[in-house]
Amino acid sequence: MGFRSSPSLKDSNAPRRLRFLLAIFLAVTLVLGLAVTPYQRNSVYPDLYEASISELQTGLSRGDFSSVDLVRAYIDRIEEVNRRGPALHAVLEVSPRALAYAAALDAERTSGFTRGPLHGIPILVKDNIATRFEDGMNTTAGSYALLGSVVPRDAPVVAKLREAGAILLGKAALSEWSHARGRLPMGWSGRGGQCYGAYYPNQSPCGSSSGSGVATSIGLTAASLGTETDGSITCPSALNNIVGIKPTVGLTSRNGVIPISEHQDTVGPMARSVADAAIVLSVIAGKDARDNYTSAQPDFLPDYVAALRKDALQGARIGVPRKLLRSRISDDDEAQFFKSLEWGIQKLKELGATIVDPADLPSSEEFFVSKNESLVTSGDMLQNLNDYFASLLHSPTGVRTVEDLIAFNAKHPDLEGPATYEDQMFLEEILTAKRNASYYEAIAFDKMLGGSNGIDAALKEHNLDALLSIPISWGTSAAAIVGYPVVTVPLSFYPDDTQPVKSDPQWEVFFPAPGIPMGISFIGTAFSEERLIGLAYAFEQGTQVRLTRKAYKQAIPKTQLIDVVGCEWWWICASRQMWFRPLSLVNRLLRSLKE
Repeated sequence: MGFRSSPSLKDSNAPRRLRFLLAIFLAVTLVLGLAVTPYQRNSVYPDLYEASISELQTGLSRGDFSSVDLVRAYIDRIEEVNRRGPALHAVLEVSPRALAYAAALDAERTSGFTRGPLHGIPILVKDNIATRFEDGMNTTAGSYALLGSVVPRDAPVVAKLREAGAILLGKAALSEWSHARGRLPMGWSGRGGQCYGAYYPNQSPCGSSSGSGVATSIGLTAASLGTETDGSITCPSALNNIVGIKPTVGLTSRNGVIPISEHQDTVGPMARSVADAAIVLSVIAGKDARDNYTSAQPDFLPDYVAALRKDALQGARIGVPRKLLRSRISDDDEAQFFKSLEWGIQKLKELGATIVDPADLPSSEEFFVSKNESLVTSGDMLQNLNDYFASLLHSPTGVRTVEDLIAFNAKHPDLEGPATYEDQMFLEEILTAKRNASYYEAIAFDKMLGGSNGIDAALKEHNLDALLSIPISWGTSAAAIVGYPVVTVPLSFYPDDTQPVKSDPQWEVFFPAPGIPMGISFIGTAFSEERLIGLAYAFEQGTQVRLTRKAYKQAIPKTQLIDVVGCEWWWICASRQMWFRPLSLVNRLLRSLKE
C-alpha cells in the first residue's frame, strides 16, 4: 500500500483560495526581489574584509545600507569564524543591545542628524575596558573571576565612543589579565580559550590585545580598542597586519580599565588603516577628571585626521636605534625581521626621509640589565588591581583582592585552566610588591632611562622626527617605561618557506610561521602622535603592504553586506535572497578569481 501523492496546483480538487494566495505570494516575492529599491541591485557594497570607516559612512549616508545591516553582517561574520570554522576565538561576546543601538542611530540619521565620522559604525572593545552593566556585556579581563561583576559606569573612552555615535559591537578576547597572570600563551584566557591569528592555522596572535588585533584584521569589526602596558597594542597589530596607535600615557583616560600599571597603561585604537585609527583616536583622546594623568596633555589637542599627508616623510629625519633592535623573543626571529626592516628603511628613503643609522639611545646598554620596569609594574598592579576590585558595585564571585583572585583560580581549574605550576606566577609575585623607596627610585630611573637619557636624548642629538623599531624588540619597551607614543603599521610577511615553530613547546600555537605579518613602529616623544601619524600614513600609502597578502582561506568570513541588506523581516529577506543570492555568489566568484 503506497502513500498518496499531494495534489498539484493543477489538480482541480485543490482549494482555489490556496492557489490564489500562492499566486499572490509569488507575485509579491517577484516585486520585492526585483523592485524593493533599485540601489540594492546596483550598489557596490564595500568588502567588509577591508572596508574603511569613510567607505562605510559613505554607504550609510547614501542609504545603500543601514547600521542595522552593518551590525547584522558583522555578527554573521563573527559567527562564521569565531567559535566555528577555524575557531579563532577573537570575540568573547557580542552585545545583545547592538542591533537596538544601530536602529536608534539609523533613526537619527533619517531625521537628518549625524554625530560625526563614527555615527553608526560598529566597534569592538577589549574585555578589560568597562562597559555599563545594563548593556548586558561583561568586563572581565578574560577571567571567570569577574563574570557578572557590575562596573560603576562606562569607561570614559567607551562613553566618548557612544557620544560619537559608535555602536559597541562586543568585547574582544585578550591574554587573561593583560598577560599578567603567569606563563601562559599570548591570547589565552579562561573565558575565551586560545585566540589565534588568521594568517596561519593556530598562529600566535601576540598580546595582550589579541582579539582586538585578530577581529580587526579580517573585518569582524570596523575597528577596535586595545590597551598597552608594554607591547600589547603594537605587537598584536604587527602580527595581525593592522595599524595600532599606542598613545602617550595621559592622552586617553584609563578610568574603568582593568589595570596593570598606572605609569604605563594606555588605551588606543587598532584599525586596518592609519586613517581609521586617527579617526578613533580623535574621538577617545581628551582629559578626564577621574584620571589625573590626563591633566598633563595639552589644553588643545591637534586634529589627528588632518595629519594624514602622503608627503609627510619628505624631509623627515628618522633614526634607527640599532642597539635596541634586539628581539625580546628569540634570536631565530631576528633574521627575517631585520631583512624586512632593511626593506622598510629603503622605502622610507624613497619616500623622502633622511635615515640616521645608527641613532642609538645613550641608555641602550642599561635596558638589558635594568629590573626597574618590573619593580614599577608590580608595585602598580597590586595597588591598582585592588583599587579596581574595590570600585565594583557587585562581584558575584566575591573576588575583591589579588589574593582572592589567586584563590579563585586555584579553586576553579575547570574554569581557569590550564593549571601549570607557572600559570599564576606573575600574580603571586606581585603579592610581595611594595611601594617603598626602591619603587619610587625605579620610577625616576625609568623616566631617565627611557626619556631624558633615552628617546628624548636620541631625538635631540640627531634632530629626529621619530625613531624606528620592530614591535618584538626592546625599542617599544623604551617607549613603554616612559609612557611615550608608538604607531605601528604593516611592514611585510614571513616567507612561505618559513619553518613553523611553536611559540612554547607546551602549546599548539605557532610563531613564526609562513605568512604571519610583521610591522614597523614609529616612536616619538610625549604627545607627538600628530607627527607619528603623518609619518606612518605616508609609509602606509607609499608601500600598500596590507593587502599584498590576506588571511588563510578558512579564516576569511564570507558574509558580506549584500547577504543581509533589506532583511528586516524574514519574508522580505527570503524574497530578496531568491533574487540576490545569485548576485552575491557571482560577486564572491569574481573576487576569488581576482585574488
